[in-house]
Amino acid sequence: MARSYTHEVVIIGGGAAGIATAASLLKRRPLLDIAIVEPSEHHYYQPGWTMVGGGVFDAPVTCRPMASVMPKRTRWIRQAAATFQPEDNQLTLRDGSTIAYRLLIVAPGIRLAWEQIEGLEQTLGRNGVTSNYRYDLAPYTWNLVRTLRSGRAIFSQPPMPIKCAGAPQKAMYLSCDAWADRGVLGDIDVEFRNAGGVLFGVKEYVPALMEYVEKYGIDLKLNQTLVAVDGPAKTATFKTEAGEETVAFDMLHVVPPQVAPALVADSPLAQAESGFVDIDPITLRHVRYPNVFGLGDAGSSPNAKTAAAVRKQAPIVAVNALAVLDGRQPVADYDGYGSCPLTVERGKIVLAEFGYGGKLLPSLPTWLIDGTRPRRLSWLLKSEALPWIYWNGMLKGHEWLARPQVKTAA
Repeated sequence: MARSYTHEVVIIGGGAAGIATAASLLKRRPLLDIAIVEPSEHHYYQPGWTMVGGGVFDAPVTCRPMASVMPKRTRWIRQAAATFQPEDNQLTLRDGSTIAYRLLIVAPGIRLAWEQIEGLEQTLGRNGVTSNYRYDLAPYTWNLVRTLRSGRAIFSQPPMPIKCAGAPQKAMYLSCDAWADRGVLGDIDVEFRNAGGVLFGVKEYVPALMEYVEKYGIDLKLNQTLVAVDGPAKTATFKTEAGEETVAFDMLHVVPPQVAPALVADSPLAQAESGFVDIDPITLRHVRYPNVFGLGDAGSSPNAKTAAAVRKQAPIVAVNALAVLDGRQPVADYDGYGSCPLTVERGKIVLAEFGYGGKLLPSLPTWLIDGTRPRRLSWLLKSEALPWIYWNGMLKGHEWLARPQVKTAA
């Protein structure tokens, strides 16, 4: 039955961005009236799926009940949002219920558009076709890696934007390392077919990555977009600068094209060009609706779409949202920080940390971790520290190395 709700703050999405922002808000204002709209019963630590596909983590450690991460003082509305009416400070749920708000925070994530690759959905999880971008498929990645002894292994990357732009390479490097360890890498032709024109978008990290491309004997193919998969025939078709090319494979790791959720793209909140929430890249406030904020993968800001970006964005949205509720202007700026721990082998990571314009933004001094080189300490950070920090810090409102710099009034 349709109902009417009213809340001071409404957050769309119970993923990393929504939960972390709610926790940061409540740290600053414990009695704030917050509702979180999220239909899922499970919350996932998605950065861990690369490690699942590499045989480092078991999939269940990346999943917890949504109820266990939902901040205690929030109201959890277990439904999906359907439409936004920002002119009326209101949104409508799938069952026709409405929620009125003083301030709206939109963080529903990004949609994986599997259907844009012909034949892919019918063969995912079998015929050697897998993807670490799905909880249920990451274990299949590791199964394929463990059992493949020869043939061709293709790792694809679609056009930007995608969440965690380094994930396709991480899957490839960890697979190659496992094959090298078993002594079969020389019998496997590994190809990285990337829709982009460069290996990685920030040039300072490319030399270290190229060393591993050469070490593993990877055939690097740029400007190649996967457009079709025939699972039973084990062939993949790529659009290239010269036309289309169909190749056989024994293992195919696919990263799907990614788009704004229809909820956002079809709404007044959307940026016309991208379909994502049209926000100011510095304040993360909507450019047309002053009591709306957006963050995470659904935002239009040109940062890397990573959990590390959310870790910095959530406190900034929290302090700026509270300022707006108090009748003031935003008081904190976002510099585009994102991080991509590139797992180049089991035990070493190139820790890419950068902001807008590719500016390097290391969190730790370079004498401790030089992020442009593969380091053991970076691996320990990714495999041991970051999962704990995510569950026990970021989702609880602790802002270690992420507390925003608040501008004081002149």
